[in-house]
Amino acid sequence: MIYSVWVKCIVIINPSPALFGRNIKTMGQSLVKNYVHLVFSTKYRQHFIHAPVEAELHRYLGGICNNLECPVIIVGGYTDHIHILCMLSKKIALMKLLEEVKSHSSKWMKTKGDDLYNFYWQGGYGAFSVNPSQVDIVTAYIANQHEHHKKKGFQDEYRSFLKKYKIPYDERYVWD
Repeated sequence: MIYSVWVKCIVIINPSPALFGRNIKTMGQSLVKNYVHLVFSTKYRQHFIHAPVEAELHRYLGGICNNLECPVIIVGGYTDHIHILCMLSKKIALMKLLEEVKSHSSKWMKTKGDDLYNFYWQGGYGAFSVNPSQVDIVTAYIANQHEHHKKKGFQDEYRSFLKKYKIPYDERYVWD
């Protein structure tokens, strides 16, 4: 007995490796290094952050960031606002990082004295990307906040960041 078999051949010229699966080259790991400078103030820019709670608050904020796998470079600020320079983890959204940092630290601050019972952070925040070559400059800037704010208030400082980063804003909605 003789069988006839018809074979249909398809010839692919310059085939894509994706068609064959075994020749696909994939990236083995996700590599991320995003430095971010976070800035936010107390609600209505009230001057709640004073020694001795100031240094403790900075350590607490740094601990929250580190626990969220966002290694802190420096935390600083003045009596009415905070600056955090950290590396944003590949595992958390920026908005979630700020939500965690602000909510936990606000609750913590309320435990630090009767005069802090009404402590709140403002609703918004600023987040600015930092070039790795500028990390030392931003670190020095944050470390020098007390000296800096002898000459310039927080609102002027924040407006300067918005201008530098060309972020359009409406003054009516920036402050709370």
